[in-house]
Amino acid sequence: MRKKSIFLVILAFATLSLTGQNLVKADYKPLHFGFTLGINAMDFGITPSLIPASDGRIYKADVEAITPGFSVGVIGNLRLSEYFALRLVPAIHFGQRDISYINNVTHDIEVETVKSNILTVPLYLKYGAVRVKNYRPYLIAGAGFSFDLGREREKAILLQQMDGFFDFGVGCTIYFQYFRFSPELKFALGLTDILTPLDQRGQDYVSDYNKRFTNAISRLTSRLFTLTFNFE
Repeated sequence: MRKKSIFLVILAFATLSLTGQNLVKADYKPLHFGFTLGINAMDFGITPSLIPASDGRIYKADVEAITPGFSVGVIGNLRLSEYFALRLVPAIHFGQRDISYINNVTHDIEVETVKSNILTVPLYLKYGAVRVKNYRPYLIAGAGFSFDLGREREKAILLQQMDGFFDFGVGCTIYFQYFRFSPELKFALGLTDILTPLDQRGQDYVSDYNKRFTNAISRLTSRLFTLTFNFE
C-alpha cells in the first residue's frame, strides 16, 4: 500500500507538470534552500571473526532483513555553472538493523536488533542534464560524516559514534509553478569499522550472553539506501 501511494503521488506531480514551462529562471539563482523527506533502509557489511565462543560454538552473523525507516533533512544548493552545483544536505535517519546469528552446532537462529538515529552531513557535487520542458534528470555524488545519536550501550552491538562515507545516486527534478520536486535514490557506503570491541567499552555492562555476539564479528561497516523527495 505504501509503495502504491508513493507511485500515485509521483504520477500526480508528473501529470501536473505537463502544462507549460514552470520556474524558467529558478536554476540560475546562485543560492537556494529546501527540505527533504523520505524512507531509508539501513544495512551492514559484516565480516565474521569465526572465533569460537565460550561455549565452543562458532556464530556466523548476517543481516536478517531490511526494515524501512524514516529520513528528514534540509538542503542548501550553491550554483557553480549551468550543469554543476554544490549541495550540503544534513539529515537525520531513523531506522534499525536486525542481525541474525546461527551457530555451527545446533544451527539455532538468534536475532540482535540494532536501532540507530543517524545524523549525516554530506557535501555533494550535482550534475544536472539538459532540462526538457519541466524535467531535468541529474546525478549526485559526494562524501561526508555520520554521527550515531541513539546508541544503546548495554546491547551486544555498540556502534562507534562517528563514521565517514561515500554517497552517490540519481534523481529527476520536476518543475511546478511555485517549487521544484525531486525524487532521488541514493546509496551511502561507510568507510570505517564501526563495531566497538569489548575491550573499548569501559564500564559498559555486557552480559556473557551478549559477548559472544560481539566477538562473532571481526568488522562491521554501514550501508544506507535512501529514497527521498526533495522540495526546493
